[in-house]
Amino acid sequence: MDDANAVEAAGVPTSALNRIDLSSSDIQQSASLLKQACLDSGFFYVINHGISQDLMEEVFAQSRRFFGLPLSEKMKLLRNEQYRGYTPLFDEVLDAANQIQGDYKEGYYIGTEVPEDDPDAQKPHLGPNLWPSEELLPRWRQTMEIFHSQALNVVKVVARIIALALDLEADFFDKPEILSKPIPILRLLHYEGLISDPSKGIYGAGAHSDFGFITLLATDDVPGLQICKNKDAKPQAWEYVQPLKGAFIVNLGDMLERWSNCIFRSTLHRVIGNGQERYSIALFLEPNHECLVECLPTCMSEENPPKFPPILCQTYLAQRYGDTHADLDVYIKEGV
Repeated sequence: MDDANAVEAAGVPTSALNRIDLSSSDIQQSASLLKQACLDSGFFYVINHGISQDLMEEVFAQSRRFFGLPLSEKMKLLRNEQYRGYTPLFDEVLDAANQIQGDYKEGYYIGTEVPEDDPDAQKPHLGPNLWPSEELLPRWRQTMEIFHSQALNVVKVVARIIALALDLEADFFDKPEILSKPIPILRLLHYEGLISDPSKGIYGAGAHSDFGFITLLATDDVPGLQICKNKDAKPQAWEYVQPLKGAFIVNLGDMLERWSNCIFRSTLHRVIGNGQERYSIALFLEPNHECLVECLPTCMSEENPPKFPPILCQTYLAQRYGDTHADLDVYIKEGV
């Protein structure tokens, strides 16, 4: 029995997602497929994105090498206040109402490398990265920087198709005030071989919607990601999103839902462990710190006025990250 049939047999259906082909010359068809996906679930696949399979496999191999290190080595790279570095098990609580401890996952944050003497280095989510030494993990930094750069290019192409799907000019999000100095956050994730039990509040990752603009996700071949298209339904109905070799899974964040006046959806999702180790790699794209997120001109009318007040990107992200991550003082008290 393959993975898709196995999860169907477990009583959880599999979601059928649109595939957006970035090599297609029919951009309007791509925009139409993307719009349909964004109105329905806010999730879709991106294929033929231009990142080689060799690089994808190397990034996963290097990720496994890092997470395979002793905890004492990983804790030397504990995340800092700029959200760079290692996040241990339970560091993140995404569904505080239903989780007993926190997410059964560990992670590693990597962003755009900004030198310490650069004025921007003091802004949240910027500054120098924390890197394992070349002696400890050869080529690790080089691999991650190459992937970070290429994944950023992919997600910018996706942003242009999203603009068309919202009846905007294709380069709308390329404006200097939006994506001239974006915040692209790469996060390596490792889920231990735990069997989740929602009835007991045990999840790989608790139910949540992503905070920002767009998320690009690469996964290994172990299923686990589930989405809930209607978060207000009682009971909630969950569907698996199956891994697709060579593809990215893309979903929209709360910031884009806010920008689009809730026309496009930021969908609730979670990770359910099935007893197998699972690795994934996410790129979260956020706009410039000073970007003012306010209702897009094509998403409001007299009948549908703006639902949210304007908010600065940096203000919004600070609120959301602070709400979900452990205070760093916890680790100081524990002597790590």
